[in-house]
Amino acid sequence: MPGDLEGSPALTFAPLAIEPGSRAPKGSLRAMMERRYEAYKSVVVKPFFREHFARLDRQIVLVDALQAINRGPEAVQDLERALADVLACFRPGANSFLSSLIGRRIDRVLVAATKADHLHHESHDRLQAITRRLVDRAIRTIGMTGAGIEVMALASVRATREAVVKQDGHPLPVIVGTPIAGETIGGERFDGKRKTAVFPGDLPEDPESFFRALDGEAPASHLPDLNIVRFRPPQIEETGGGVTLSVPHIRLDRAMQFLFGDRLA
Repeated sequence: MPGDLEGSPALTFAPLAIEPGSRAPKGSLRAMMERRYEAYKSVVVKPFFREHFARLDRQIVLVDALQAINRGPEAVQDLERALADVLACFRPGANSFLSSLIGRRIDRVLVAATKADHLHHESHDRLQAITRRLVDRAIRTIGMTGAGIEVMALASVRATREAVVKQDGHPLPVIVGTPIAGETIGGERFDGKRKTAVFPGDLPEDPESFFRALDGEAPASHLPDLNIVRFRPPQIEETGGGVTLSVPHIRLDRAMQFLFGDRLA
C-alpha cells in the first residue's frame, strides 16, 4: 500500500545475491538498490516507528502460521526468521536499527496465530503449540527472555462454523463456510455464493514431531497435509426484534484481556 509514495524510488528496490563483505561498485545495480533501501528506511520506516511505536507499551503481532505450515518448510523457516526480527524490536536495551527508534518499553506482546476459524476447534491447541514453539525458537535466536510474551490462536472475524459428517461410517470434523470466489477444492471452483463443508486436515498433536521433520531430523511424512481455503466473512444476523448481533469471533475477548485488561480493572 504505497499511498503517496507510489512510484517513488524509495519503494522500488529488491534484494540481490551478493558476496558477504564485498562492496558495491560505483554505478552498479547493487549500488542503486542500496541507495534506495537506505532511502526507504529514512522515508518510510523511521517515521512509522517514531509516529506510532513510540507511543505504545502493548503490541499484538498477527502471524499467519497456518498458511506458512500449508506452504511447507521453507515458508515456516521464513516465518521464524521474521518473528525473530520483529521480537528483537521489542527487546529492552536492544541496539538494533528498529529498536533504537522505540522510546518506550513494550511490556506485553501477544503473538496471535490468525485464521483459527479455518481449523476445527480440535486443532486450535495444536496451532497454538506450534506457534509457541516458533516464538520460543525465535526468542532463543535473538537471546531474549519470553517474559511478557503470550501466544494465542484466534480469529477476529469467524467466517466458518463447525459440523460433523460421516465418511466411510466414521465421524469426520469439518468446517462449513462460503469459499471466496475463485477458490478451488478437489478440482471444483467456487463462485463465492455457495456454502460447502471442508475437512481442513489435522495438525500434529506433538509439535516436536513437526519441528523434527522441519529440521530434517524426521521423515517429511510427519509434516501435516492441510487443505486451507479462504472464506467470505459471515452475514451479520439480526434477532427477531431487529437487534443486530455482534460479529462472531474466536478468543478476541481473551486477546483484549491480556493486552489491556489490567488497565480496566
